[in-house]
Amino acid sequence: MQAASETRTTFDAFELRQPLREAIDALGFTHCTPIQAASLRHTLRGLDVTGKAQTGTGKTAAFLITIINDLLGNAPDEERFLAEPRALVIAPTRELASQIAADARELTRFCDLHVVTLVGGEDYQRQHRALDAQAVDIVVATPGRLLDFVRGDNLHLGLVELLVLDEADRMLDMGFIPQVRQIVARTPRKDCRQTLLYSATFAPEVVELASRWALDPVMVEVDPEQVAAEAVEQKVYLVTAAEKYHLLYNLLTEPGEKKALVFSNRRDQVRRLADDLFRNGVNCGVLSGEIPQNKRTRTLQDFKSGAIPVLVATDVAGRGLHIEDVTHVINYTLPEEPDDYVHRIGRTGRAGRIGASISFACEDDSFLLPPIEQKLGAKLECLHPEETLLTPAPPFQRQSRLKDKPPPRRRSRRR
Repeated sequence: MQAASETRTTFDAFELRQPLREAIDALGFTHCTPIQAASLRHTLRGLDVTGKAQTGTGKTAAFLITIINDLLGNAPDEERFLAEPRALVIAPTRELASQIAADARELTRFCDLHVVTLVGGEDYQRQHRALDAQAVDIVVATPGRLLDFVRGDNLHLGLVELLVLDEADRMLDMGFIPQVRQIVARTPRKDCRQTLLYSATFAPEVVELASRWALDPVMVEVDPEQVAAEAVEQKVYLVTAAEKYHLLYNLLTEPGEKKALVFSNRRDQVRRLADDLFRNGVNCGVLSGEIPQNKRTRTLQDFKSGAIPVLVATDVAGRGLHIEDVTHVINYTLPEEPDDYVHRIGRTGRAGRIGASISFACEDDSFLLPPIEQKLGAKLECLHPEETLLTPAPPFQRQSRLKDKPPPRRRSRRR
């Protein structure tokens, strides 16, 4: 197993095709992140890699650069047909797949490569038309929708040259591996394709998947705890449950420019919290698994553009979202899994910036702190907030946006 080197590597160290290099320069990238440097020295030589890295470390660019460089350097000799991708990226969530596809389009801006996104919750026929528009080079997809296209004979994977499985641990947790197995079985044998697998952990199940689907993969890793500690200033406010909302309101309305992600554990908590903030005049959006995909996409775009400065979310937003200028991550409720804490705070402190993570610990969830500190390998700064931050929030200014659900009707019985 190889750890990522601490010395900074520039992209000049690699022989990259000119259109790709121009796109990297246009994006302002000069130095590789540790996972990029550790991966690219192997993947650009055609070797399979299994990488351990959390989101926010640059792993997406690591595998996209590999894909694009290979496709540019190995133009197909035979006639191309529709719906036969040369590269396939599988991701566990719609948001992550959409973000990867957006990054791919940025990196292919100066070359003639066609990228198609296939995710659930969006119009199937529109995605079908995108496949039929021209020969596709890169498909980025979630497992369920991808399998729909394959089973419907609308996508053929027999010519895939590069296969990427992103966030394999998350796909395990979400129960997607049986679907992924069916998909991988439709691609060429592992000795006839290059396979890159990335995960936040090297759990035994992940290592087993890598050995099954990749050919003698090189194992590289970046320590997620070190990344989190270096890029994000973390602190914990010790409060009562009754004080939490007042503290949140005062933090969000303090003077100073903010783009804040507020995390809570459950959908109902997120709905209520976002509605209370809205009624208090705080312009915010909601992101959770129950929100329709088209609305989630609009909300994310509004948050990225700055149209809304606050996004209240469940852990559906904790992985894979690349929003460079998030200034604050606020854990309104502490996550039950330490890994989720690392992923949440990874939404800030990106692209060389320092971010702030503020967690609320009350009598109901303070017992979750020790496992998080053990995961980080360091004690978190715990303090009581200043009295001014606990000033009661003002009365609501707006009407609630929540619609009361009618009580369920009793089914009538025939006598």
